[in-house]
Amino acid sequence: MSRFVDRAVIHAVAGGGGNGCASVHREKFKPLGGPDGGNGGNGGDVVLVVDAGVHTLLDFHFRPHAKATNGKQGQGSNRNGAAGEDLELRVPDGTVVLDEDGEILADLVGAGTRYIAAQGGRGGLGNAALASKSRKAPGFALLGEPGTARDLTLELRSVADVGLVGFPSAGKSSLIAVLSAARPKIADYPFTTLVPNLGVVTAGDEVFTIADVPGLIPGASEGKGLGLDFLRHIERCAVLVHVVDCATFESGRDPISDVDALEAELAKYTPSLGGDLDSRPRLIVLNKVDVPDAAELAELVRPELTARGFRVFEVSTASRDGLRELGFAMAEAVASDRLARPKVSAPRQVVRPVAVDDRGFTVHRDPENPEGFLVRGQRPERWVRQTDFANNEAVGYLGDRLARLGVEEELASQGAQPGAPVTIAGYTFDWEPTTPAGVAVVRSGRGSDPRLDEDNRISAAERKQARRIRRTGEPDPDGERAARPHEESE
Repeated sequence: MSRFVDRAVIHAVAGGGGNGCASVHREKFKPLGGPDGGNGGNGGDVVLVVDAGVHTLLDFHFRPHAKATNGKQGQGSNRNGAAGEDLELRVPDGTVVLDEDGEILADLVGAGTRYIAAQGGRGGLGNAALASKSRKAPGFALLGEPGTARDLTLELRSVADVGLVGFPSAGKSSLIAVLSAARPKIADYPFTTLVPNLGVVTAGDEVFTIADVPGLIPGASEGKGLGLDFLRHIERCAVLVHVVDCATFESGRDPISDVDALEAELAKYTPSLGGDLDSRPRLIVLNKVDVPDAAELAELVRPELTARGFRVFEVSTASRDGLRELGFAMAEAVASDRLARPKVSAPRQVVRPVAVDDRGFTVHRDPENPEGFLVRGQRPERWVRQTDFANNEAVGYLGDRLARLGVEEELASQGAQPGAPVTIAGYTFDWEPTTPAGVAVVRSGRGSDPRLDEDNRISAAERKQARRIRRTGEPDPDGERAARPHEESE
């Protein structure tokens, strides 16, 4: 089995943030010491890092699941939780990252290049960080945000200056073996090369890399044979070399038809990294001229190929004829391409300020419920995920934040009625526009919010009046008025 894998699907899960801590400072002779709950640690990221010592995606083929560690929970005495450790995945140079829809997310070229495949969740704030003038002793803390989970496709697209293309058994593997120190598999049957082979060639002062990729057949641009595997690995090549077998015995094949077939497939294929293969500089190699019949055929077709504008070389990997001239021609073409490329400058720090009319959220009608609404936005969705809905005070705090952000105002402007279902980050609420925003919070017990509770308990004055009625049979006028202070006296 081949140990080379150039495509793999990974399931990257970042670490979740640690929960904040709700704690009150306790110390002898110091009552009401105040909140001292620490913040939770951030979750670890899943990071792809280019490593020059890695040449295949084989590890991800056997271990596709990658998960970073979670952040630790905050503790009392203002102790913050430890952050989760990032998980670094080593990938080969030339790896392209695609999402589930096939869109390119990153093109990782160059040792040390990094890409965050999954972002770790934020840690929740402890009650010490949530304290304010109006809420001096919060009885709640924020939960940690879950880490991002993504399914990504990794594709290796070889980084080479020169790509050897041609029909199966055209002699590409033999050519790279004599030009460089690469030792690919060579045999006398088609599709011997199933994986790309890379070699380093030195010609004069130029040093460049050359790639031998799987053989091409008509229809490769549509996925026939190993076509897509072949074409993907030459997307980065600056120069393409057509290796033509002049000694083939297959009927219906000759050097001119082979070149036409190769050109047709290159024209049909559109590289996902940009550009087109049809415009790349190309050289024609008429191979196996050590065979007498092949040498005669090469002399016959060379004028026609030269008339098309191609540089043609007659070579033999067996006798090594013409290899020196071919090597210097490749080096010349690579040097011209390197001079024409723009100089790579250091990336700038780009600052994109938020627009003045960007409120950070949007409100839309729920397509599944005509009376419902959907609220989308990074901030409100994160706030909902970090809310402990078992704590009424935390729910009230969420309502205050959403109101200050302008969610209630926007819902009212779009015609939302009290009791309308509002969905945020998968949670559905019955909207009640009664939560004040920007005003002092009503004092209450820890972990409770009077705006969310209906107090139906009997007051002390009402209990006293009931006892008097049971004893004497007559109510106390003063006690009755004290039990119902909201009623007007007649």
